[in-house]
Amino acid sequence: MKAETDSQELTRVGPGTVMGNFMRQYWIPAAKSSELAADGTPMRLMLLGEKLIAFRDSSGRVGVMDHQCPHRCASLVLGRNEQDGIRCIYHGWKFDVDGNCVDMPSVPPAQDFKEKVKAKAYKALDRNGLVWVYMGDRKEPPPLPMVEATLLEAGEVDISFMQRDCNWMQALEGDIDTSHFGFLHVGHLDPENVPVGHPLEHTASERAPEYHVRDTPWGTTYGAYRTVKPETIYWRFANYMFPFWTQTPQGEFPRNIQARAWVPLDDTHTMMIFWRQRDNGMSRTNLPLKDGKPLGGSRPQPDFLPISTEWLGRYRVKANESNDWLMDREAQRSNRIYSGIDHIALQDQAVTESMGAITDHSKEHLGPGDLMIARTRRRALQAARALRDGTPAPGVDAPEVFMAARSGYFEMHQSVDWQQAYETQMRSASRAPKVPDASRAAAGESAMAK
Repeated sequence: MKAETDSQELTRVGPGTVMGNFMRQYWIPAAKSSELAADGTPMRLMLLGEKLIAFRDSSGRVGVMDHQCPHRCASLVLGRNEQDGIRCIYHGWKFDVDGNCVDMPSVPPAQDFKEKVKAKAYKALDRNGLVWVYMGDRKEPPPLPMVEATLLEAGEVDISFMQRDCNWMQALEGDIDTSHFGFLHVGHLDPENVPVGHPLEHTASERAPEYHVRDTPWGTTYGAYRTVKPETIYWRFANYMFPFWTQTPQGEFPRNIQARAWVPLDDTHTMMIFWRQRDNGMSRTNLPLKDGKPLGGSRPQPDFLPISTEWLGRYRVKANESNDWLMDREAQRSNRIYSGIDHIALQDQAVTESMGAITDHSKEHLGPGDLMIARTRRRALQAARALRDGTPAPGVDAPEVFMAARSGYFEMHQSVDWQQAYETQMRSASRAPKVPDASRAAAGESAMAK
């Protein structure tokens, strides 16, 4: 990323921007369904730089709309959620979930013009415990995305939210950068202390993997590889999926049903939403080592600040720049925890937030381990610019293409081509309940782009 224009177009997501218009073609996961109660308090919701409100009406339908009343621009956050609509407390004008003005009690009946007034509203619905929002301009929204983990029902999946104070792309890039794991997360791990078969066995013994990277129908894929036996390759596959999805290799490939969405709240704040099928074979980095102790730095949960009604008041962690992300310098000096930060996600949080609100790409010097980063930036930007020039956004009208994406680790004989290794694992992969086998979902194409 050397050109200033490239960097600007990649990172800005507000209305009218190249990347913002691209993201608005897709359904966006925005909130937990449980955050909105019927006739409950309206919630401030920031998405793609727009200040919105979300509420659930008396019938259980979700409304998402501009927070400013189209009458005099008072905030509907203050509104009364009642009788299937949100009523502005300034003059009593009321709007349904589609933005239609349904009551204008401060206007004499003979002068009523409610049929001419409409709040800016977006399509919204619930699926499997999440509220999804479509912010595009289609009269009929496209299908919901078929990212496999999001199709799991509430009892089959764990979903967590965590806000990050930086641009969406630099937040996302931590998930498609496998070489940092051997340093940031487990730099203090002694290879001699790792049992055979432990999920970190090969990462500890070889901290400089090599890569293959490809464009795919859903975005980009990398295969990081290490030779672990004379004829055996240890593979770690991960994916970027349009427009802001990732799958990481922290799990056994056949059972690793998980995904993260890196939803831009605005240019400098991102909501990470993490889906993980329960008992999906995901690595437990706190499994005991040979000395019987868990890995340092793998505390199960970070500490969160209370939810507030501010625009950016949801799912904020206590660790931030003002307290150096709660870094323990003594733990760092003694090598008990390489980073000094006692939680894997907080370690990622610290390094990506420390880059600044939006990374200055002109200062970077990318290396061989950054192939997936460079390819993903280019792929996302090319797709966004193609939309601007008239080409439909990938996967919007054929969401099954995302079902061909899976991440995880496995070992295979070195004679097997890396793309064939991926295809072989996909054929043996377990699928989420009620989800069709879509290992070759790309309309007859190979699951890997040639």
